[in-house]
Amino acid sequence: MSADIKRPDSAPEHCPGVGSDAAGKAAPCSGCPNQQICASGPKGPDPAIGLIKERLIDVKHKILVLSGKGGVGKSTVTALLSRALAHGKNDRNVAVLDADICGPSQPKVLGVADEQVHQSGSGWSPVSVDDNLSLMSIGFLLSSPDDAVIWRGPKKNGMIRQFLSEVDWGSLDYLLVDTPPGTSDEHLSAATYLSQAGVTGAIIVTTPQEVALLDVRKEIDFCRKVNVRILGVIENMSIFVCPCCERMSEIFPATTGGARQMCKEMDVPYLGNLPLDPKLARLCDEGRDIITEMPSSLVVQALNGIVKDLIDLCEKKD
Repeated sequence: MSADIKRPDSAPEHCPGVGSDAAGKAAPCSGCPNQQICASGPKGPDPAIGLIKERLIDVKHKILVLSGKGGVGKSTVTALLSRALAHGKNDRNVAVLDADICGPSQPKVLGVADEQVHQSGSGWSPVSVDDNLSLMSIGFLLSSPDDAVIWRGPKKNGMIRQFLSEVDWGSLDYLLVDTPPGTSDEHLSAATYLSQAGVTGAIIVTTPQEVALLDVRKEIDFCRKVNVRILGVIENMSIFVCPCCERMSEIFPATTGGARQMCKEMDVPYLGNLPLDPKLARLCDEGRDIITEMPSSLVVQALNGIVKDLIDLCEKKD
């Protein structure tokens, strides 16, 4: 919004959405490149919302994984959470939707980059990572992993809508949606489409330093404005674990108290922290499972504690 335009008290504090009568007319729309399209487009609920609700009726918990800033390891954390949930003793069925349209990394991290998506009468079938873990990503639809996805917002939103409404997710205990950094188009689309399908909540990933926490505060504000429950914040790369001597040191100093202090100030749950381990980075590059290959590592120990608390939080909603 331009600094010289005074927003009336009754105006919404964020994008009203394309289905709103105020679309393209509200004060926050001023200066938006899509203002004219929104103002002249059809109003009312998006018909895709009903399709998505029906498609996800057998998905018990739908969780958005968010980060205010890029480079905090959100996709790695998403992959770790999905593997840990799938490794549980209750034979949980888990899936990941890679909603980072321009930077899909889940196929590489989960070790299925060479696979292809198959289509049947019931829709696209997600790629199987393990017996009870599957993945859907635009990375499977590109002719080369080096291809750039050069799309404007509406086309990216359409792809997310298609993933949610046309993929045969089946019966799932957990669907984790890995989103790109920020609080923009893809996040609004995912939150809107999942709102009527019963989104469980959001996990926010950060690193300890204040420059990352600044953007996480915006992400928390975003969740509150779109009425998405914050399940908790995970502080990634909290300490560095030397691969030789296993000594620990701070790479990103928590000069303002880190994520734990921020959560206390903003009254949101703190799920825990994950160390920075070079062995983990290597395993992710190779698409291997750290839980089976390094079960006694500090990363896996911390991850198991986080997942236990996450499951408790999700089941409180039931």
